[in-house]
Amino acid sequence: MKNLVLIGMPGSGKTKMGQLLARRFALPLLDTDAMVEAAAGMPIPQIFERFGEGRFRDMESQAALQAAQVRGAVVATGGGMVLRQANMDALARTGVIFFRDRPPQAILGEDHKGRPLLAQDAQRVFQLYEERLGLYKRYAHHYIAPTETYQEAAEQIAAIFEKEAQEP
Repeated sequence: MKNLVLIGMPGSGKTKMGQLLARRFALPLLDTDAMVEAAAGMPIPQIFERFGEGRFRDMESQAALQAAQVRGAVVATGGGMVLRQANMDALARTGVIFFRDRPPQAILGEDHKGRPLLAQDAQRVFQLYEERLGLYKRYAHHYIAPTETYQEAAEQIAAIFEKEAQEP
């Protein structure tokens, strides 16, 4: 069985959708941000502070490679996973990739203290969206248009994945 891979902006609900989808399909959930934190022994904001974004991206790439070696899992990625083509190539080899689009204005009013690129300036979400939208669309096998809730998006993803998961 292929992996179900979730990509999208920070705050787009990838982890929450991943939890729902993992339960629905009785699959393990691999959250690449959690994998990075476990490997580093510290939260992502501290990784950024102590080692910088470049080191974090290297660790994120390692998590992508580890996740791609698993079969039959739900993979919730960090929002910047698409910044390195090698990450997405690895994830695409073993997974079906879904981009949940969530407009920046919907993300803006949320708590961003665990997201280093937004914690100091929540307005930066607009810049990140503009920079990354093309990458999300390029790497996604399926585009999930904005929905009111992450549950609605998860339902759309589940319906598509059920059809594709068994295909070679």
